[in-house]
Amino acid sequence: MDENYNVKYEIKKDLWLIGIIILIWIFTFAIFGRLPAKIPIHWNISGQVDSFGPKHDIFILPSIITIIYFVMLCVPIIDPKRANYDKFAGAYRMIRAVVVIILSAVYFASAYSVLGYRIDVNRMGNLIIPFMLIGFGSVMGKLRHNYFVGIRTPWTLADEEVWNNTHQLAEKLWLIAGIIGLFASFFRGTWVTVFMFVLLITAVIVPIVYSYIIFKNKEK
Repeated sequence: MDENYNVKYEIKKDLWLIGIIILIWIFTFAIFGRLPAKIPIHWNISGQVDSFGPKHDIFILPSIITIIYFVMLCVPIIDPKRANYDKFAGAYRMIRAVVVIILSAVYFASAYSVLGYRIDVNRMGNLIIPFMLIGFGSVMGKLRHNYFVGIRTPWTLADEEVWNNTHQLAEKLWLIAGIIGLFASFFRGTWVTVFMFVLLITAVIVPIVYSYIIFKNKEK
């Protein structure tokens, strides 16, 4: 792949992901006639439904998944550093895959819950966060300087060395947080959900703060 990001090539690599998205739409239209007039659209921290909406809301998440995927597929075209995408093409495909798979899991869990199947939405959420951290963490250190993918702070965008160091730290931190979260997901209770969010917030904030510190240290 040259400096011009090749969308057609990436689509060929992502055919299985596009297949998942098509399957979601087929499934959605197939179950639409079986849905009640009002369907659950939100669950609280305890996994209990706390908001309902019209049955047409079943199309919201498939639409979000589709839009997010195609935005991620096409956004490198307008990135001034699009030539760098060739250096982490595999990592970027992994990120697209993790996003689609996680959102698809959320969708199917909520859809089957709407259909009357007993789905532990709270437990599902507690599994998603560690798998997301592990999935993203496994490729975080491979990301190269760009404006759209990764930990984009004023300091990582301003300095490529700060970018690389920050993402190397994030890779280790996200993997560790994901593994800890995976063990925690075997337990039950509201505290597990709170703990997962603490892990996620920590994994996001620490690299941001770290990027600022090393950037300022370089200025001295």
